[in-house]
Amino acid sequence: MARTTQPAFDLLSTYVHLADGGDAVSVEVDASFWAKIGSRVALHGGRLVGVTHQTGDWPTWERHPAGDELIVLLSGAVDIVLQDQEGERVVELRRGAAYIVPRGVWHRFIVSTPGDALCITPGSGTQHRPL
Repeated sequence: MARTTQPAFDLLSTYVHLADGGDAVSVEVDASFWAKIGSRVALHGGRLVGVTHQTGDWPTWERHPAGDELIVLLSGAVDIVLQDQEGERVVELRRGAAYIVPRGVWHRFIVSTPGDALCITPGSGTQHRPL
């Protein structure tokens, strides 16, 4: 049986959409990707997997009402600030550490040492708000 293959790719510039039906589809990420994410209906279900390079504190809060988000810090040092009805709390992530951000909890990064974070994020309804 012949098997279709694609070349290896970098998760910093090409994410993977893990669709609800079981398909894994590569998705190129450019400067306009996040601004248009809400209009990309094909990405609303399932999970989006990608690596983001963290160089500075996030300028906004983020939350995912459709499900939990897994964050794995591959390098560097960040603090995840979480905000919910109980107030704010901080979770320290250092290289190799992972954290599950609960569904619907506002969060942002404070970057101590630049590095890369692998994120597995629910695609539907992601929200942002200013600090």
